[in-house]
Amino acid sequence: MTIIQNSLLLDQSAWDLVLDVNGNIALAEAPYSVAQDVASAIRTFLGECWYNTTLGLPYWQEILGQLPPLNYISQQMITQSLTIPNVVSAKVTFQSFTDRVLSGQIQIIDTDGATNNVAFGG
Repeated sequence: MTIIQNSLLLDQSAWDLVLDVNGNIALAEAPYSVAQDVASAIRTFLGECWYNTTLGLPYWQEILGQLPPLNYISQQMITQSLTIPNVVSAKVTFQSFTDRVLSGQIQIIDTDGATNNVAFGG
C-alpha cells in the first residue's frame, strides 16, 4: 500500500524551509519527498527527536570518534531509511573517507518501484 507522502521542501544546501512562488511554505511530493525524508533520517542523531528518541543514528554513542566498521554504519543507515513510509529497500555505497568526512549514497526503492539516490557526506 502506497502512503501519499508530502514533506516540507528543504533547501538542499541550507537544509531549511523553502517558499513557493506565492510565498507559502513549499511542499515536496513523492518520489522526491521520500528521498528527502531518508536524507533527514540519516542526519538525525539518536535521541534528538523528543517525540521518539529511538529514531536516528547513534552518532555520539557509537560512530563519531569511534571508527566502527563500515558495515555497522551501513546497517544503521539502512535501518533508518526503512523507517520512512514507502521505502521498501535501501543499499548504501561508500565513496570516500577524506578529512574525517565519510561520503557516499543510499539507493532507495519505494513501493511504486521508483529508484532514488540520496547522497551524504562531502
